[in-house]
Amino acid sequence: MTSIFRRALGSDFERLHPEIQRRFGFDSTDGIASIGTGVMDEVWRGGFWTVPFLYVGTWRRIMFPEVGRNIPFTIENYAFVDDFGRETMSLIRTFESDRRRRFDAYMVYSEARGRIVDYLGSHEHLAVDLDLSVDPDGGLRIRSGDQRFYEGLIGVRFPAVFSGQADVREWFDDDTGRYGISVDVRNRRWGRLFGYRGTFDATWPEVAPGAVPAHIQPLRQERRE
Repeated sequence: MTSIFRRALGSDFERLHPEIQRRFGFDSTDGIASIGTGVMDEVWRGGFWTVPFLYVGTWRRIMFPEVGRNIPFTIENYAFVDDFGRETMSLIRTFESDRRRRFDAYMVYSEARGRIVDYLGSHEHLAVDLDLSVDPDGGLRIRSGDQRFYEGLIGVRFPAVFSGQADVREWFDDDTGRYGISVDVRNRRWGRLFGYRGTFDATWPEVAPGAVPAHIQPLRQERRE
């Protein structure tokens, strides 16, 4: 097996900071996970019109309306093979605000699309094409592209007017010895929707083959990419 991020970035993977390579360079055969624990300096949302949209996101662990500063959070990256034989990496973010909230994502490398596809939410209803790049400081930059909604026999491209485009960055700060993360989700028409920025430390627990914790696994898996 090969890390899906190494496959997607090719030779550019080596330009990532060594600690970012470590976070995104393992696969399901390596027997480890990456568990980040830290604080979000800020979690924000757009105007009042975004609140209903964000509440809908809570139904499937995609987005949420709560905002605040200095919010404890965890980010759990596990590599596993899904029910369709695809190398998968989880990015499960849990925010300990006034009400615990989760933001679930499951990433696979799509041979057909030649890129990583990110399944958002507990039921993988929303599939998003990702464009990856390396910034000048060795951070990982992820920008979302086309989005598709899958439910039962339904499979449709999600209209841009109803979707958010995400700009995500992860980096490592040599001065503090901590990882950083920022997420900015915007709609082309309505502007800023949702986002956060914070820092965290990481641990690397061992994971026995097939022993990914139950709370990490999606409640439903989607074959269509």
